[in-house]
Amino acid sequence: MNSNMKFYRKLPIPKEIKERFPVSPECAAMREKQIEQMKDIFEGKSDRLILVIGPCSADNESTVLEYISRLRTVQDKVSDKLMLIPRIYTGKPRTTCEGYKGMLHQPDPNGEPDLLRGILAIRSLHSRAMAETGFSCADEMLYPENYRYLSDVLGYVAVGARSTENQQHRLTASGIDIPVGMKNPTGGDISVMMNAIRAAQSSHVFLYRGWEVKSFGNPLAHAILRGYVDKQGKSHPNYHFEDLYGLYETYMASGLKNPAVIIDTNHANSGKNYLEQPRIAKEVLHSCRYSKEVRSIVKGLMIESYLLDGAQKISDCEIPGKSITDPCLGWEKTERLIYEIADSL
Repeated sequence: MNSNMKFYRKLPIPKEIKERFPVSPECAAMREKQIEQMKDIFEGKSDRLILVIGPCSADNESTVLEYISRLRTVQDKVSDKLMLIPRIYTGKPRTTCEGYKGMLHQPDPNGEPDLLRGILAIRSLHSRAMAETGFSCADEMLYPENYRYLSDVLGYVAVGARSTENQQHRLTASGIDIPVGMKNPTGGDISVMMNAIRAAQSSHVFLYRGWEVKSFGNPLAHAILRGYVDKQGKSHPNYHFEDLYGLYETYMASGLKNPAVIIDTNHANSGKNYLEQPRIAKEVLHSCRYSKEVRSIVKGLMIESYLLDGAQKISDCEIPGKSITDPCLGWEKTERLIYEIADSL
């Protein structure tokens, strides 16, 4: 055994966790209906717009569920124009691997890492969201081997900017049967993202969770534009009209299935200024109205929002509903933005 790594305990396999916390037939049917609706959007059969929306990271079950229950009320009012997919991001990528890594690692942000409790906590949160609000939610596939713990509850998967170039993420995405968004890498090279989409749309044989498996390709794998950072560490956006039209042309020359992009309104696109998100969303919608080609590939927006504006540091006296990672739009601004987007379509 490697003396530089301590093996604590063997964790339950996904099948055991699913048997312990099963999904009801009613929830399974709701999820299938939602996935079919998303599929229609990505395949161009529906002109509704998707909003992947919610906290930067899911830090607390009760406040996340409170947020999603509010989204439920709004969804019912805008269902003819928009499809809301709540973000329940349970793993937080860290540039230096330091700090809070998300609910999977620390179900209590002030506590010690506990992966077993974390697996149970994220399964509970996603399951409760589906049972109590009817939403099958989105999560980031930070660790490909952990996807199976949530594979029967998730509605949407994102592969982050730091993971898009990783082969295991690409191969795993090719074996997922729901929409998977591949972000452009932090350096902004669009060809990396397009290669990731091609890999995810193709069939592969590979090693996964100790098994030799064959994937059949995911035709719903698509692009997410999130901006990029240059050699000097300065943020640059890639949501402007020229970026979107350029991506349209790249898609048309690629031969990929279901050309599609989701625009991330935060991260490098906003220069991490969360208050820019409404303006960015509206500019993207203007580009869609200006060009039918751009509209044909823009399938939605990704927005970071929570109950309260901004962010706070992790402490024993955290304010519930305020992000402990990246700053988010508060609920008032979020609700107003959703209605404005719906009214503009």
